[in-house]
Amino acid sequence: MKKMKLFVDTHDKRTGTFPEAIEKGVFADVYRKYAQACEDEGVVIVNTMVSAEDGRMYCINLAPDIASIRRAHEKVGLDFDSISEVSTASPGDIYFSWK
Repeated sequence: MKKMKLFVDTHDKRTGTFPEAIEKGVFADVYRKYAQACEDEGVVIVNTMVSAEDGRMYCINLAPDIASIRRAHEKVGLDFDSISEVSTASPGDIYFSWK
């Protein structure tokens, strides 16, 4: 099994990577297709945060590499602005890493 890394990808209506307006049912259908594409590519969806009013979406995923996430998006025709490898910085992470 490949080592999984944490990534966040972004979508924004101002750049055309998130629809200007989208109904819940349509979003749910796109999300189901994306979830299947992720499974096919070995990507684990951790969390997806959507601000429909602002037209932004942030997806947090575990994956072996950026290419896996890119392929999952391409399979469903879902554009993105960026994909970044990230590390967590929650109070628990900071607490346990301090010496």
